[in-house]
Order: sequence, then C-alpha cells, then structure tokens
Amino acid sequence: MLAVLAVAVSFLSACHSEEKEKESAEEQQQEAVETPSVELVAVKKGKLSGSVTIPGELIPYQQVDLYAKVNSYVKKLLVDIGSEVHQGQLLVVLEAPEINSQLAGAQSRIKQQEAIYYASKATYDRLVSTSKTPGTVSQNDLEQAEAKKNSDLANVEAAKSAYKEVGANLAYLEIRAPFDGVITSRNVNLGAYVGPGGKSTDPLFTLQDQKRLRLVVSIPESSTGSLSNKSEVDFTVKALPNQKFTAQVKRLAGALDEKLRSERLEMDVYNKDKKLLPHMFAEVSVPLPGGDSAYVVPKTAVYTSTEKVFVIKVVNHKAIWVDAKKGLTSGDMMEVYGDLKPDDKLVKVASDEIRDGSTVKDK
Repeated sequence: MLAVLAVAVSFLSACHSEEKEKESAEEQQQEAVETPSVELVAVKKGKLSGSVTIPGELIPYQQVDLYAKVNSYVKKLLVDIGSEVHQGQLLVVLEAPEINSQLAGAQSRIKQQEAIYYASKATYDRLVSTSKTPGTVSQNDLEQAEAKKNSDLANVEAAKSAYKEVGANLAYLEIRAPFDGVITSRNVNLGAYVGPGGKSTDPLFTLQDQKRLRLVVSIPESSTGSLSNKSEVDFTVKALPNQKFTAQVKRLAGALDEKLRSERLEMDVYNKDKKLLPHMFAEVSVPLPGGDSAYVVPKTAVYTSTEKVFVIKVVNHKAIWVDAKKGLTSGDMMEVYGDLKPDDKLVKVASDEIRDGSTVKDK
C-alpha cells in the first residue's frame, strides 16, 4: 500500500514539474514575441562610391551620306566599300552634257551683252564730246544715253553671274570626301542616273570617321546629379569579352529625354587599331560617387515592404518605423535618406515583424 502511494506521489510530482516547465517555456516564448531581442547599429554619415551598368552604343564620330546635287550620270567610280579616303579626295566623277551646253549659251550671252554695251558706251562718249560745243546736244539726250550705257553694263554683269552659276554646277560633278574616313556603303554603278530627279533616294556613298568613335549612353534620372565631364567609364563589347576599354565623359546633354526620362552622355573613344566597329553595343560601367550628406547603414537595416521602404529606429527600447529612401549601394553598406541623426540606433536586421511602437531589447 505504501509503495503504491509513493508511486502516485512521484507521478503527480513529475506531472506538476512538466506543467511548470511547459508554462515557463510558453512564457519565454510569449516574452520573445512581445519583446524581441535585436542587434543595434549606429547611424553614421559617410560617402559611398558605386556604379551602374548601362547598355551603350558606339557610333562614328562623323558620318555623312553623299548625294548628287545635279541630275547626271556616273562616269567614274574611284572608291568602293572599305576604301580609306582623305579629306578632299575625289570619290566619283559625274557627267551632265547639258551643263556644257548651258555654259556655252551663258558665255554667248555675255558676248552679246558686251557688244550692246560697247555700242551704247560709244554713243554716249560721242554725245559727251559733242556736247562740249554749246547748243549741239540737249541735256536730256545726254542723260538718256548715259542711262542706256549703264543699263547695258548691268546686263553684262548679269550675264557673267549667270555664267558663274552654270559653271558652279560643274563643280558638283566631282564629289569629294569632306573628311578622313572609310566608305561603308556604295549604292551606284557606272552609268547610273543620279541626282534630285533620279528614281533612287539612296546616297551614292556613306562615309564614316572610324578612328574616333562616340560611346553614347542614356543615364537614368536618379543617377544624373553626380556626373561631370571629368568622369571616366569602363566598357566592354561582346566581340572582345576579355578586354576592357576606358573612355572619358566629354559631352552631357544637360536635359532629360522626354520619353526615356534619361540624360544622354557621350564619350570619345580613340580607335586607331580599329578593334571596335561602329554601332557595336557596349556594357558601360558608369561611376556614381555618393554625396557627403548621406547616412550609411548595413543593407539589412533597410526593409522594403509592399507599401514603403523604412528603417527601424530604437528609442528607449521602443521600435519606431522611419520612412527612408535608398541611395547608392557598395558591398554590404547602403546610403539612406530620411528623418535620422548621427548615432541613432537602428535595428541591424529590419523586419515587418518588429511592429511600429513595439518594445525591443538589446542582444
């Protein structure tokens, strides 16, 4: 009987102990939920330097399509695709027989007007000589003769100007390179009819300056404030994946594109060895230096929910959600902007499980 009683007491004691342990565990769990233990970090002012990778395009520094100004036929082709040419070099000779006829007609009109002018001038000179004898020539006749002489002289000058105008068209029959470059397209053959009246709207040639290229990128609005014409960028192209190129920013548009909401940047790339080709696409790494007024915190301290971005500041063991705006990121650190002060304590690993206004304790 005593043995049975001892076993019962022992069983009841064990059950009571288990209940106490269970209650203690539940209390600890409840306390951990209500008062989570968090690791804190101090807010510090700093400056991060990051970069953004943006697609860009290499375009010729200069490019021009060459057309025929006058209606004519192709007489000589002196270059072809891939030809390297120099400024002023003759590329094509055109032929327009009617221009020669027009030139001959203009020259004949000059001679005709000169003959009329010489006759009226001789008449005027005789009247002037005769008028020296009083009463022989009226003043009106003398003035009429002088006006006729001046009118004929003006006709001579007009005929000469017409001759020069026709002669200028002869210069358009020789097309020359406006700058050093490479012929990248040819759209005509010998005997082709070209000019404004021709059926084809394609240029005779396309000329590109490939020794210097423009690297063109569009920088997003959020990243435009920290760039200048002294910044340098690195870029790579698919054709040469193991080679990195460097270029310096030369031109900034100074305005945003209305559709893309981005600013156009241009870098000059010297391409003397011709490894790079125009219209290649490039992956451009653009440096983005940070601002001195930014606060730097671990990336884990910034939480992004479906509604907003915030950090959790701890004041007197109370969690306070503070709206924040992200800046540059470098490694494990991030720039943030918000209602913060130096040495404010933030939860190192932020989470929406730490509710705004809840009590927390330091680890």
